[in-house]
Amino acid sequence: MASAWWPCLILALLSGLAASGFPRSPFRLLGKRSLPEGVTDGVEVYSTIINSKVTSRFAHNVVTTRAVNRADKAKEVSFDVELPKTAFITNFTLTIDGVTYPGNVKEKEAAKKQYEKAVSQGKTAGLVKASGRKLEKFTVSVNVAAGSNVTFELTYEELLKRHKGKYEMYLKIQPKQLVKHFEIEADIFEPQGISMLDAEASFITNDLLGSALTKSFLGKKGHVSFKPSLDQQRSCPTCTDSLLNGDFTITYDVNRESPGNVQIVNGYFVHFFAPQGLPVVPKSVAFVIDVSGSMAGRKLEQTKEALLRILEDMKEEDYLNFILFSGDVSTWKEHLVQATPENLQEAKTFVKSIDDRGMTNINDGLLRGISMLNKAREEHRVPERSTSIVIMLTDGDANVGESRPEKIQENVRNAIGGKFPLYNLGFGNNLNYNFLENMALENQGFARRIYEDSDADLQLQGFYEEVANPLLTGVEVDYPENAILDLTQNTYQHFYDGSEIVVAGRLVDEDMNSFKADVKGHGATNDLTFTEEVDMKEMEKALQERDYIFGDYIERLWAYLTIEQLLEKRKKAHGEEKENLTAQALDLSLKYHFVTPLTSMVVTKPEDNEDEPAIADKPGEDAEATPVSPAMTYLTSYQPPQNPYYYVDGDPHFIIQVPEKDDALCFNIDEDPGTVLRLIQDPVTGLTVNGQIVGDKRGSPDSKTRKTYFGKLGIANAQMDIQVEVTTEKITLWNRAVPSTFSWLDTVTVMQDGLSVMINKKKNMVVSFGDGVTFVVVLHQVWKKHPVHRDFLGFYVVDSHRMSAQTHGLLGQFFQPFDFKVSDIRPGSDPTKSDATLVVKNHQLTVTRGSQKDYRKDASIGTKVVCWFVHNNGQGLIDGVHTDYVIPSLF
Repeated sequence: MASAWWPCLILALLSGLAASGFPRSPFRLLGKRSLPEGVTDGVEVYSTIINSKVTSRFAHNVVTTRAVNRADKAKEVSFDVELPKTAFITNFTLTIDGVTYPGNVKEKEAAKKQYEKAVSQGKTAGLVKASGRKLEKFTVSVNVAAGSNVTFELTYEELLKRHKGKYEMYLKIQPKQLVKHFEIEADIFEPQGISMLDAEASFITNDLLGSALTKSFLGKKGHVSFKPSLDQQRSCPTCTDSLLNGDFTITYDVNRESPGNVQIVNGYFVHFFAPQGLPVVPKSVAFVIDVSGSMAGRKLEQTKEALLRILEDMKEEDYLNFILFSGDVSTWKEHLVQATPENLQEAKTFVKSIDDRGMTNINDGLLRGISMLNKAREEHRVPERSTSIVIMLTDGDANVGESRPEKIQENVRNAIGGKFPLYNLGFGNNLNYNFLENMALENQGFARRIYEDSDADLQLQGFYEEVANPLLTGVEVDYPENAILDLTQNTYQHFYDGSEIVVAGRLVDEDMNSFKADVKGHGATNDLTFTEEVDMKEMEKALQERDYIFGDYIERLWAYLTIEQLLEKRKKAHGEEKENLTAQALDLSLKYHFVTPLTSMVVTKPEDNEDEPAIADKPGEDAEATPVSPAMTYLTSYQPPQNPYYYVDGDPHFIIQVPEKDDALCFNIDEDPGTVLRLIQDPVTGLTVNGQIVGDKRGSPDSKTRKTYFGKLGIANAQMDIQVEVTTEKITLWNRAVPSTFSWLDTVTVMQDGLSVMINKKKNMVVSFGDGVTFVVVLHQVWKKHPVHRDFLGFYVVDSHRMSAQTHGLLGQFFQPFDFKVSDIRPGSDPTKSDATLVVKNHQLTVTRGSQKDYRKDASIGTKVVCWFVHNNGQGLIDGVHTDYVIPSLF
């Protein structure tokens, strides 16, 4: 079972020209103004909050930093976050003076031209790049005007993997300056109950840590809070630089009263399996070690030190041998030998004598080790109930014998035949890591890079400890036949002590009464079957308790795990199979807004009144720094359906299509600027839409010639506690009184609690409420210096049949079928237009044939719509009089 890196995060905030150093006095002068403490090069980072919510091992992390430019000129502010290589970024927003510029997850390969164009114009792209052993760095920067505020918010998610008996969140903190409000908050919810929880910081003394750190757990909930004051952040009592520079670590584990735990939410399930107290299965290990000339010196010495420590940990029931490869292959013994005290002592002497020699023959070295394990099994030299493992260490590429990577992979795959795992350790960077990883994945193992550092021997020993204690082999997780869809990996060659198997999937029938899972495996002394049964009604009772974190966590956990495993399969696939795996992983990445190796996060920033994309993607292990290819957005411009249309646009012209008549009616409302009109009110769905009128810049006092439009719209859903305010400058969403603001310069989709808002830059905005009605708001922009006209909005209703029969308002009253009759068509007072007699709602009216424009497809040209115009503010057509629809405010 592959083990991933621990979750970890490094936070570094760069303000202005941070490289110039930090002031040593509490205040310094900039021009004639005295700046407060914590200001670097005119920029103050006054708040940094790391908020982590963990539900059943699935972590949802939000890093928010707020800064203000206190200088008298524009400054560049950068935001750097280092996050786990196993994490997927899910969102990023940049907010300047209340206007939000969001990030979009897009297909990477489709937008190379956009990226290359940005680079050719000298624009700076955001980057995600590899950063050390466990991390990759997300960076974005923006110019901030004097006096302006900026907020950066990055969200990422990850499934925490159990490692050596605990889950560990490793945060490396590095704010680089004093921060007035620095806070780490972690809330953990585990339905199995929390058995231990700890937190510690390497950069602060226990005395100071005690007052800044709180940690507690009771039952299923745990909480950690770290809030150092300004004085606690100082590197010395009179210093103005920060000592927050090091590791902050949270560790926890859960109660394991039973070997497994199944949780089901909204039709998705996750199954955790980690049995305790089983005897260790004896293992046969072939250590295949590169001793070529490039390993000479420190690398070989550290390898030997690690092997000596590993020999100390070998159990007497285990078997082993050393296979050394350079230009040729040599072995310690002809066959595997048991790890008796005498043999281990002899093995240590052999390890100490290993020296470097010649070239690199990976193929023959691996095949010799595999053959030795196969032969030991065939000749019954090892216990029947034991397992085999190949551990190969190299620092370079094959350069003698069979050196073609694909041929070596084929030879190794055929030799192992799926019987046992291969673990590849790549020492340093001068090697083909993808080759090592693909070969390990093909043979049920994984690859690990060993970094050339003073602790390389400890890295090697740490890897061995992960696989040293197999408790089960041939693990299979079974579920009721025909009851499960989209299952993640459910077979594992080994279960190792201190780890955990996680399987997720979708239920065919969400209304099933019970759920059963069987886990089968071979133990050290017998075959075992663990059965987990779930009472669905009992599971439902627990839902309210866990919803205080985030309700769709199992679905997102399933998506995360599925994408992760599809990407692993993709590495070893070819041709059509690889294309299919890529398509599946890409589809899920886009659907769940994950930045994966197939997608990019594109952030459109305000730069000199132009749209400059900052682009970030996820690098592979071989990438040191990977500038990103952005992707063509998967959001397309809104295409209007062929449903009946109801809209108001222009001076405000109300258009009502009557499908049964293949015709349309229209009317105007003449009211003073500032008047708010009720357009739609549905007491059943809780939806209301109101519009506020604006006038021309220099309007005529004569109401017959003055021009008025809608300049502001308010869309509200009382049941969902959501409000959307649209002006010609920006769009503001209130979700339970919490505002988010977006610019008409964005192309973005916002999904929250059943609401979908899609903004198409400078064109239109589409608002949908779950399976209900959809509204389209069209932006009309005029020349900014036009002496008379101003920008205005058009409002269109789609899927009006989804609203109730009780809907009313100037537009809403027409959503239900109604009848009218036109007769006596005759020349009108305007020779270019006809008059007619309209009978509607028991009224007989004189109407005029005219035309308006439908601007849904094109906001500048529009499509001609012919209609019968009802005079006098729609009197006789609308219920009551138009003043009945005047209301005091937008909401």
